[in-house]
Amino acid sequence: MQLKLVKSFWGMEGTLREKMERIAEAGFVAVEGRPAGIGTVEEFLPLRREFNLDYIAMVLTEGTTLQDHLNDFRQKVEEALQYEPMQITAHSGKDSWSFEQQKIFFAEALEVERHIGIPINHETHRSRAMFTPWTTTALLREFPDLYINADFSHWLNVCESRLEDQADHLALCISRTRHVHGRVGHEQGAQVNDPRAPEWKPYLELHESWWADMVSARRMLGEATFTFNPEFGPPNYMPTLPYSQEPVADLWEICIWMARRFEQQFKALMVLEK
Repeated sequence: MQLKLVKSFWGMEGTLREKMERIAEAGFVAVEGRPAGIGTVEEFLPLRREFNLDYIAMVLTEGTTLQDHLNDFRQKVEEALQYEPMQITAHSGKDSWSFEQQKIFFAEALEVERHIGIPINHETHRSRAMFTPWTTTALLREFPDLYINADFSHWLNVCESRLEDQADHLALCISRTRHVHGRVGHEQGAQVNDPRAPEWKPYLELHESWWADMVSARRMLGEATFTFNPEFGPPNYMPTLPYSQEPVADLWEICIWMARRFEQQFKALMVLEK
């Protein structure tokens, strides 16, 4: 199994060309972001080919009603297809919906996925349908073909814990993970100020243990690739100093550090599992 390191456009400055050149030079092999934020198809596709980068599209459903979200999902997926993505990450639904409403949404979402023939992975994100381990596993049990983009940093924040009592839920979620947003969270936030700092070592290692289990699960299924995005974000995800609003750490450096660290972890896992 090969590792595909993915870099989000989130928090990057400069032109589209400058961003993609910087991403490619840093050793990433794919980019991730919303079509609305990356320019036109005519701008994007030539640069993708020039820098030899794959693309993961992001879709965020919006609206007041369930039908609004479904219509928005279909429209944004169709738009994303023009950019030739290898897969799609979706922020899907609302945490306030009933389970019956969630089932209607994801039944339709799976039909869309089957129709387009491209993997759609639904992110474990605050305010969305998959905002806790137990709401996510309820959906995964209901829909055997449903897969996730795992970002467990949100769950530490929502559950205000290190998820010590969620082992069964986590096991199912790990088994149905097809993409990872590798950010480190804690009980009071979805992003530590700097994962390199020693005070966050227990949280970093906890997330890494989950990522290792995800790698093992995908390898056991015979998957050819594993996609990982060190998706740390800019302010206000990144804490800032009061008054000046200066970020407390350098976002690019953190993303590069996390990518390199996971790359080494991945290599070690491949050796251990031979």
